[in-house]
Amino acid sequence: MPSSGLATAALLLLLLAVATSAMACVEQEKSSLLRFIAELSQDGGIAMSWQNGTDCCVWEGITCNEDGVVIEVHLASKGLEGQISPSLGELTSLSRLNLSYNSLSGGLPAELMSSGSIVVLDVSFNRLNGDLQELNPSVSDQPLQVLNISSNRFTGEFPSITWEKMRNLVAINASNNSFTGHIPSSFCSSSTSFAVLDLGYNQFSGNIPPGIGKCSALRLLKADDNNIKGSFPGDLFNATSLEYLSFANNGLQGTIDDALVVKLINLVFVHLGWNRFSGKIPNSIGQLKRLEELHMNNNNLSGELPSSLGNCTNLATINLRSNSFTGELAKVNFSNLPNLKTLDLSTNYFTGIIPESIYSCSNLTWLRLSSNRLHGQLTNKIGNLKSIAFVSLSYNNFTNITNTIHILKSLRNLTTLLIGGNFMHEAMPQDETIDGFENIKGLSINDCTLSGKIPKWLSKLKKLKVLALYNNKLSGPIPTWINSLNFLKYVDISNNSLTGEIPAALMEMPMLKSDNVSDSSVPRGFPFSVYAGACLCFQYHTATALPKMLNLGNNKFTGVIPNEIGELKALVSLNLSFNNLNREIPQSISNLKNLMVLDLSYNHLTGAIPPALVNLHFLSEFNVSYNDLKGSVPIGGQFSTFPSSSFAGNPELCSPMLLHRCNVAEADLSPPSSKIDYINKVVPVIAFCVFFGIGVLYDQIVVSRYFRLNRLR
Repeated sequence: MPSSGLATAALLLLLLAVATSAMACVEQEKSSLLRFIAELSQDGGIAMSWQNGTDCCVWEGITCNEDGVVIEVHLASKGLEGQISPSLGELTSLSRLNLSYNSLSGGLPAELMSSGSIVVLDVSFNRLNGDLQELNPSVSDQPLQVLNISSNRFTGEFPSITWEKMRNLVAINASNNSFTGHIPSSFCSSSTSFAVLDLGYNQFSGNIPPGIGKCSALRLLKADDNNIKGSFPGDLFNATSLEYLSFANNGLQGTIDDALVVKLINLVFVHLGWNRFSGKIPNSIGQLKRLEELHMNNNNLSGELPSSLGNCTNLATINLRSNSFTGELAKVNFSNLPNLKTLDLSTNYFTGIIPESIYSCSNLTWLRLSSNRLHGQLTNKIGNLKSIAFVSLSYNNFTNITNTIHILKSLRNLTTLLIGGNFMHEAMPQDETIDGFENIKGLSINDCTLSGKIPKWLSKLKKLKVLALYNNKLSGPIPTWINSLNFLKYVDISNNSLTGEIPAALMEMPMLKSDNVSDSSVPRGFPFSVYAGACLCFQYHTATALPKMLNLGNNKFTGVIPNEIGELKALVSLNLSFNNLNREIPQSISNLKNLMVLDLSYNHLTGAIPPALVNLHFLSEFNVSYNDLKGSVPIGGQFSTFPSSSFAGNPELCSPMLLHRCNVAEADLSPPSSKIDYINKVVPVIAFCVFFGIGVLYDQIVVSRYFRLNRLR
């Protein structure tokens, strides 16, 4: 038995030795890998694993086959920096190379593109640059199937002949680079399995190449955000396997052929927005039964919506905004679209009422019908939209705001409500029993010429971040409960008839006092056109992206600008123009270090412009015109960039940039606070000098007396 046990042990050791030798890394390949890591400027700590005296098959990111040959290098997101060494092309059995999400620079070695073994090459999300060179014509057919070079800095024309050498090519993602020239037509000239082509976010020009239609296996074709022009080539519709078609933000034009659309029966996603397509949406669109998303926004499409659109029963998104569609929405039976989540038909010429079939879309989360010619009142059936989070009905001809508010308050998931530009000359609902809206974060009831006061039911909207009530006829004071809305960060109540002094409560708004207050993000964005100043007009898509703004302009406020306004340190834009405010501009405004816009024009402000305002380094819009200010305009900082119109209507202001130049007396004019600062700084210096002089004189007297006494002795 003992001898038998020894024999068994010896056999196991022999087998283990054989297995170990079978897995050992090939020395030449180890050398190629070490050269790759040595040529990096930052190896992300990989070198700690890649030791010369160890088996490279156990190194981090390296996979070998049973013969000890490297077949995969996977070093994604490792913090690598520097250039990719051509030595990786010496790994003759390497089939998969993934160096994505690093900071690699330089060019892509030709040895990798011409490799006789690499099947999947992924170098996306790096800083690679230069041209992607054509393969040498003498190179034989290549095995490459998947190439991902997206999100780099490649330039120049995209290769063309190269793809003819790749008979197994399946997918290319070259998006987010700076390639120029025309899109090649050779992607599937050799490969019958070519399925994915993403060339989005480059600088391609010219037309869509006609050869694309030969790609019978093509499932995704994407070239968004380029400079592609012309119309769809007829043979494109021969790519009948297409599921994802996206050419958004180009210069494409022409009509969409009714007869050709039916060939693309497998389409699931279509995005042709921001082009110049014209004509009608073809009736044959109803035959695209698999279609889930349709984006045709920002084109020149016209006519009525085809009723066949209701046959696309899998639709989840319809985006047709910013076109010239007409007719009534009732022509489409939206109740046939149970999966519909997003419906955007804004900025068209639709008429009639909101069809009740829309209220059958129980999964709808986003409804935008703004800027049309719709009329009538909302019905209680909108309460069926239990999942709705975003509603924009602005700029139509809807009536009865009181009924609208009472109906919409039942939508518990509603986060954004935009209903401005309707209910003309009605009264703002004042019913304090109005509740609901517990999740509202953005509310806009602007441009309605509504009368009445700022209603108290708004104080119940505890999650409110954005409040826009501008361009109405609201009167009375700003309510003191405004500081109880802990998340309110954007307030525009300009162009009303509000009165009284600026309340202290407004100076206590948590979100305007500190950037540290919790500001949770909004699940879905909402587009707000923001007028923050004379030139700062922005389009914001999330509530968290909106600037922290306080716009009280064009009202009837009186009194002084509270000194406590300096506590609103998160403010980006402050507009108090066109009121009846008086006294001095408070020095405390200089504490608003994030301020980009400050408009105090058309008031009765007096005194000098506080010199400390030059410390507002982000200030890009400043207007104090048509007040009663005097003295010199501060010099330095952003003040050197403001036009003279910012100070017009203040005849006693002086500056080198104004017609009124400063004399000595005016140049010395400064507000009391500045004089106090001056006294606080200068008096101690004078006192020090006086006492220092007295001390020196005393020393001289004592020393001289000492020497005189010594001489007498």
